[in-house]
Amino acid sequence: MYTIAALYHFTRFADPAALREPLLGLCRAQSVKGTLLLAQEGINGTIAGPRAGIDAVLAHIRALPGCADLDWKEATADHPPFGKMKVRLKKEIVTMGQPDIDPRARVGNYVEPEDWNDLIRSDDVVVIDTRNDYEVAIGTFEGAIDPETASFRDFPAWWEENKDRFHNKRVAMFCTGGIRCEKSTNFLLGQGVEDVYHLKGGILRYLEEMPAEDSTWQGECFVFDNRVSVGHGLVEGPHNLCHGCRRPILPEDMKRPEYEHGVSCHQCINETSEADKMRFRERQKQIQLARLRGQTHLGID
Repeated sequence: MYTIAALYHFTRFADPAALREPLLGLCRAQSVKGTLLLAQEGINGTIAGPRAGIDAVLAHIRALPGCADLDWKEATADHPPFGKMKVRLKKEIVTMGQPDIDPRARVGNYVEPEDWNDLIRSDDVVVIDTRNDYEVAIGTFEGAIDPETASFRDFPAWWEENKDRFHNKRVAMFCTGGIRCEKSTNFLLGQGVEDVYHLKGGILRYLEEMPAEDSTWQGECFVFDNRVSVGHGLVEGPHNLCHGCRRPILPEDMKRPEYEHGVSCHQCINETSEADKMRFRERQKQIQLARLRGQTHLGID
């Protein structure tokens, strides 16, 4: 079994670049794979590997400046969720494009999963899904508003256009693991919204802790690894990933005429040019050749 750890932490890194190589080297030495993002505002990412390897990497991260109280969420998988390890330097660990946002200063009121249902069913509460449109498409909370944003960077503009709809309302927001809400609640507080709430630990913690029979969650939750989606108990869902557009698709979607493995699906068939598709086909060909070489090296035919 592989242990999966999803984490984020807002802290001040004076020199994120200096942290990259030691962290990457440790992950590789411990057979840990996935993606970690480093920026001056902190660290974010999801990693997977053997239990001992994950423990070693988490201990290393907790020893970084300001990370002693690092929190993370765990799951397991019976196959490798990631193919390689990447540690990337970014301007933001989750991109909102608002330079004045600082979740270390203040955020909305955290709501525990067991209290979430009562909150979002209140008449004076509006519930907003802060995730991207393709994530919302496969699952969300009952009654939640979908901003239909293509990226988190679009959220501030959406709020400006729609804020009058929520006058005199308490605002509850949620996202996959909680990181986007750290920024979105700070943003709303800065916009003068007084009563702002967000689901502590995000959808993942809710699905882990809330029994399905008591849940207000509908559908599956998109995750950024090879599981693609999870349901209650963080059980792997039915979705695959279109490697042309990186959107989730169901097995029956792979039988549609628009689907070509590694190239396109019914959602993106008209979004890319023929030149793009040729490039994707070549990429897929190289992936297959690399796999074949690996099998040959291992003596597999």
